Amino acid sequence: MTITVPSLPASGIDPERFKQIFRNHPAGVVVVTVDAGRGPAGFTATSLTSLSLHPPLVSFGIGVTASSWPHVEQAGSAVVNFLGADQEHVARTFATSGIDRFAAPTAWRRLPQGEPVLDGVSSWLRIEFEHIVPAGDHRVVIGRVQEAWTGGTRSPLLFHDGRYHTL
Repeated sequence: MTITVPSLPASGIDPERFKQIFRNHPAGVVVVTVDAGRGPAGFTATSLTSLSLHPPLVSFGIGVTASSWPHVEQAGSAVVNFLGADQEHVARTFATSGIDRFAAPTAWRRLPQGEPVLDGVSSWLRIEFEHIVPAGDHRVVIGRVQEAWTGGTRSPLLFHDGRYHTL
């Protein structure tokens, strides 16, 4: 008996199939903010991962065609802002291209080291970059947590099946 296996694209599975699989995987929503000396920049991400407890490391992915990528590439640090369930508008603002994401009504301030941090978030981490790893059309940024703040227990903002949700 001969088994015929359909051919796959040289790069692996079909990109639409890949997106379909991950649409069914819920993820927490964060906004990563940086300032590489050209003014604040930031973007919405669902790729945040806790990597290590000792030392405290996190990672996130960013596309090399994203408008924030040149800022991230040149920054040595960032703030990961964890969004609460009531902050869908913030997620949408930082996911929109071609606008000043830090203009009103976005409320933010700078930490003593200079990084922008969003007001009203449930928690934040200030990280210093340890590695930036090429990964296809993205880069994986690995950062060591230097400082953290939390406002206590609060329902998170989640992303699932192309929409924002809460618990």
